[in-house]
Amino acid sequence: QVHLVESGGGLVQPGGSLRLSCAASGFTFSSRWMYWLRQAPGEGLQWVSAIDREGTNTYYVDSVKGRFTASRDNAKNTLYLQMNSLKSEDTAVYYCATDVGGNERGQGTQVTVSS
Repeated sequence: QVHLVESGGGLVQPGGSLRLSCAASGFTFSSRWMYWLRQAPGEGLQWVSAIDREGTNTYYVDSVKGRFTASRDNAKNTLYLQMNSLKSEDTAVYYCATDVGGNERGQGTQVTVSS
């Protein structure tokens, strides 16, 4: 059974940084592409990033390109999202998921960007 636990969210000022983590269990982590999604208040789920099985290739929604970096440690079954130059519009609950639609995702971690 897929189990994903996100952590690392919090309150940060505009321009600040956060690093999110996602601990995975219940499946063969290294065999799956992984995804970061987010949901802002009053909006639907948005795809943010994808990373391939080896962590060699990463993909991002245009609004976060150059600011966010996804990575993974297959030995630790952990996915990461380094977020720099945060903006107020990045405020959302962030989820890691095993599919781009977020059907299998964790409980999420809140990221609030505000002065």
